[in-house]
Amino acid sequence: MMAMAQTEEEPVRWTTSIDRISKDVVVLQFDATIAENWHLYSLEEFIDGPLPTEFTFVFDSLKIQLDGETTSGIPKKAFDEIFQIDLPFFDQAAQFSQQFKLLDPNAKKISGEINYQACDDRVCIFRTEPFTLMLDGSEAKIEDIALTEKDIKRSEALTLNLKNKEYLTDGIEQSGDNPPFFNLFLLGFLGGLIALLTPCVFPMIPLTVSFFLKQGKGLRHGIFNALLYGFFIVVIYVILSLPFHFLDSLNPEILNTISTNVPLNLVFFGVFVFFAFSFFGYYELTLPSSWGSATDEGSNRNGIIGIFFMALTLAIVSFSCTGPILGSLLAGSLTAEGGVMQLTAGMTGFGFALALPFALFALFPNALNALPKSGGWMTTIKVTLGFLELALALKFLSNADLVSHWGLLKREVFIGIWTLLAFGLTLYLFGIFRFPHDTKGPLSKSRYVLAGLSLVLTSYLFLGLVSKENTLKLLSGFPPPAFYSIYEKENDCPLGLDCYKDFERGLAIARLQQKPILLDFTGWACVNCRKVEENVWSQPAIFKLLNEEVVLISLYVDDRKELPTDQQFNFQYPDGRLRTINTLGEKWATFQSLNFNISSQPYYVLMKADGTLLNTPIQYTDAKTYLNWLTTSLENN
Repeated sequence: MMAMAQTEEEPVRWTTSIDRISKDVVVLQFDATIAENWHLYSLEEFIDGPLPTEFTFVFDSLKIQLDGETTSGIPKKAFDEIFQIDLPFFDQAAQFSQQFKLLDPNAKKISGEINYQACDDRVCIFRTEPFTLMLDGSEAKIEDIALTEKDIKRSEALTLNLKNKEYLTDGIEQSGDNPPFFNLFLLGFLGGLIALLTPCVFPMIPLTVSFFLKQGKGLRHGIFNALLYGFFIVVIYVILSLPFHFLDSLNPEILNTISTNVPLNLVFFGVFVFFAFSFFGYYELTLPSSWGSATDEGSNRNGIIGIFFMALTLAIVSFSCTGPILGSLLAGSLTAEGGVMQLTAGMTGFGFALALPFALFALFPNALNALPKSGGWMTTIKVTLGFLELALALKFLSNADLVSHWGLLKREVFIGIWTLLAFGLTLYLFGIFRFPHDTKGPLSKSRYVLAGLSLVLTSYLFLGLVSKENTLKLLSGFPPPAFYSIYEKENDCPLGLDCYKDFERGLAIARLQQKPILLDFTGWACVNCRKVEENVWSQPAIFKLLNEEVVLISLYVDDRKELPTDQQFNFQYPDGRLRTINTLGEKWATFQSLNFNISSQPYYVLMKADGTLLNTPIQYTDAKTYLNWLTTSLENN
């Protein structure tokens, strides 16, 4: 067995072995040990997807021949939101094998390379690992490769004379994003606040609080019962998420997989359209009446059990209004990274928002007099939610369209439909048309305000449809990505910026313009590289600095383009390892690891043309952190 020569920091470590099946048949086996939170991709190749794991073999074809294709174990499969396709991958461990026939018993060795990509949730690496296996089982000897003068010169050219190297030991700048569970809690809380304003829940607040205060044995006891009632509301909605934890324990990938495949996205689309028309008043969504009757009987019991059943009764009878909101929360949580735990966080926030007024009004009962009376305004809220449900339904249809490459909902078509929905909501709020159960009469001032906001949204969407400058950043993540467009891009640099894909050329421009260099180590198949470019670099303040203050050099470490023959060379690492540099990607990957002791992407370095580092390098991060890093670096120039 032979272990590849790799550093301890490598997220994927390879061992190879050879198994002789018979006198003239051998099997080469490649075992990968994968670090926690990292994924190694399978042998399958995808258009616009990550690089597959590939094996190339070098042998004497007169003595050895391939016997079948390279095989692997069964990979896991999950949906990638950036590539918009289901991707097979391995975590923790992977095994690949290739069978050979020996045409000559004197055949000695098989050598070759393993080309692979591996990613975690922030960065990706692209690697080429050479191997040599002796067919007699002996240890492979490293052959001496004579380094020519050309090899030495080209290797020296890759080494930068960096200054301020202490920045490289300070650690990589990290993001300051809010925890995703907290974000989902806030989203659930917002959904709960909206549910409070619906006709199924709002009238229950004064009735329930008054009941507890009047039925309690004294004010303190009544307040305790109301607070307990609110606590049980939270508990009930948390309990609703528990079955999904059971599914997750059976297979951690199941929720992400089933919630983002094409059939289920189409089901979500149909369900949310169904929800929308219930909000429009064409029918009511109700749970079986026997459920409500059973819980209502349980609420007649005294003590804690009775209060629990009262809370459960509220959850059941309010389902016609809360169900569509909960459905949105369910779908949104399960299609996001974090899955079931985010669902629990969202459900907790939803239940907390529903419970809050019952607790607050129990503590401050005089505030009940300030509550507005029930009326037609609640119907307006329901219809508004109906339009929002239709917009959300379109998002799931868009997911299915992206995965299947139907081309039905390109970015401009999607935004156009959203613009029509926003315009329809505006017309409704201004009273141009009505839905069933709408009350006739003059429109309130608050409805005019809401109509004005809807008109602003319509204008914002329309400008995003007709103007390339308005990229709808406020709605980032909902419309299809920018590349899924009916228009063709003219510039292969991110956001149309001027960039250089060769370091020497970019360095010459930086010296000529006397500007610092932003060194961007990236990859064509790097997911988080695209996230930074589309969501961070596109911010106006950041884009202005990139466009005016720096020379952008983007080096693609996974570029398979062959170097011209006279530019290919052998490179020797400081530890004695040798590597043949044949492609652009191999050149820039070696350049990165040699100078910065890191091999993951995205990776950003700000430096002067003379090699002076201006700040600690940074990787995948949020816009606020990136802007602060960029401005601080330029101030150090």
